[in-house]
Amino acid sequence: MRVYTFLCTFLVGSLLALPAAGQSAVPAGQSEASVALPGAQGQDTSSTPPAQQPTTPSPAPAALPTPSITGPLQELPPAIFDAGPFGKVAVNGVLSGMGLWQSNHMPGDNSTQAALSNGQVFLQRTDGWFQFYLQAGAYNIPALGTPFLSTGKAVSDLYGPLPVAFLKLVPGKNTSILIGALPTLMGAEYTFTFENMNIERGLLWNQENAVNRGIQVNQTIGKFTASLSWNDGYYSNRYSWLSGSLTYANGHHSLSFVGMGNLGQTAFQTLATPVQNNSIMYAAIYTYTKGSWIIQPYYQYSNVPTNLKIGIVKGASTQGGALLVSRTFKHGFSLAGRGEYITSTGSVADQAVNLMYGPGSAAWSATLTPTFQRGGFFVRGDLSWVRANSFTPGFAFGPTGMNPNQPRAVAEIGFIFGNNILAKKP
Repeated sequence: MRVYTFLCTFLVGSLLALPAAGQSAVPAGQSEASVALPGAQGQDTSSTPPAQQPTTPSPAPAALPTPSITGPLQELPPAIFDAGPFGKVAVNGVLSGMGLWQSNHMPGDNSTQAALSNGQVFLQRTDGWFQFYLQAGAYNIPALGTPFLSTGKAVSDLYGPLPVAFLKLVPGKNTSILIGALPTLMGAEYTFTFENMNIERGLLWNQENAVNRGIQVNQTIGKFTASLSWNDGYYSNRYSWLSGSLTYANGHHSLSFVGMGNLGQTAFQTLATPVQNNSIMYAAIYTYTKGSWIIQPYYQYSNVPTNLKIGIVKGASTQGGALLVSRTFKHGFSLAGRGEYITSTGSVADQAVNLMYGPGSAAWSATLTPTFQRGGFFVRGDLSWVRANSFTPGFAFGPTGMNPNQPRAVAEIGFIFGNNILAKKP
């Protein structure tokens, strides 16, 4: 809450410093907000008499890179409106619902579920030295191998109705500073269903954080992009985490190295702040994007150290790998798949911390997601299978936690909207 209070205070206090209409503005240098809006300030038409001003309509706005969407779903261009002292502001959003069937559900869960998966609106200013991004609404974050969580509980127990909100200061063409509730730098999968190839998040994602509050500095130098962040890790409100990433992009290829770790330790735990809040984590992610193909293998390692002061009698680590693939076909159809394997160390005998399905457990998963999108409308489904190995009795699937397998089928239908709905018609 302290970050949100600071965010709102700084936002209002900066209004007086916003550039007036007609002044030049420096475009963003980072990918999440580097597209200038139509009618951006700084265009010089003083050499053309008023009678000779161009009368052709402005080009249609391009889809913005925030929120990030891996594919195959495609974001639509935003609607643009004049927000007074805030300048040109873009708005778009997503509305979707989902139904889930699963076998061998865990105690307290059900074999069938239905929920609002997304009811979110995105507001952002993407030009000038002072920018911002606000993502507000309801969401559900289904993940493989974990109990289903209702949308209301996801919002109240995780990141609230404003899960991502930050100020973005752009002191230079290739430099930006983000302050607020930020998407994590870790991992190959994003948080919300519409952002990813598959509806549900994977087993490796279950070890990662999703949203952290803090400050992040981004710098682009040629084909390299570096980010460094001081934050609260797994939404702990304890600002002792350091995160960083380095990405090299060249044509159809990109390679990223990401690392993060807690420089302190805490016994504080909530649904959004698991024991992994005391960990260190590293990942290497390769992405190939060309034409209708997206291919993304990655490796991930994490370690939760021993710390008797906070109740971790014996530490443990995980390591795993995943392969995500998406292929787009004609007429709005696409097919995505994900395969992954992850293992953990430790044993019940040495009282190691449980990071999966009991100390020393392992698991693999396979997911297939066909998708159809036309304009803003989309419908897609997940078919997935999770198998736990070397699990501790009572920590796997089924009412007694003794079944190693969990198949699931998920369907999601919804709308991505932008200027197709919100823009004024001529």
